[in-house]
Amino acid sequence: MKLSDTDIWRYLDDGKIQIDPLPTQSQVGTMSVDLQLGNWFRSFRPGKASFVDLAPPEGEPTANLEELMTTTEVQGNEPFYLHPGDFALGITIQKVTLPHDLAGRLDGRSSLARLGLMVHATAHTIDPGWSGRITLEFFNCGKLPLAMRPGMRICAISFETLMSPVSKAYAEREQSKYKEQLMPLPSRIGQERDKD
Repeated sequence: MKLSDTDIWRYLDDGKIQIDPLPTQSQVGTMSVDLQLGNWFRSFRPGKASFVDLAPPEGEPTANLEELMTTTEVQGNEPFYLHPGDFALGITIQKVTLPHDLAGRLDGRSSLARLGLMVHATAHTIDPGWSGRITLEFFNCGKLPLAMRPGMRICAISFETLMSPVSKAYAEREQSKYKEQLMPLPSRIGQERDKD
């Protein structure tokens, strides 16, 4: 079941959900909390690679995605421009920490989607036991460039209770690749080679 605004405030007051900085009254909707856009972005450098092999054969190295992406810090009220057809990673201002028996669900805002902004390509689930800022996967499917400014409300997170706590929270799992992230991290798909 999803938490209502009443439940969200109770969980925040009890420290079961931690959001830093704490949301204002206007950021909490009927069953979600609006999160704000941070000032760090990552995007692919044009011409740096001809392709990315998502599953290279055993023994072959994976691409160094850190080298294929550039990092941009936006200062003050300066915008980050996302052009039509472009993809970039961003991050929330807020750090979110969840307990072992609660999952988060990230959704883009309808008002931004109507302008062509996709906020998450696929990663909308925030695992139980997650702690960190949330990386956003931006895609502009519209016809005009979009100016995104740090501090704007960019997405909403809602919370779903589990029937029981997970046996191992995200932060406790050895294979968790994005623990405690504070900046948008590029894909770490190269760490997923099967270890049977």
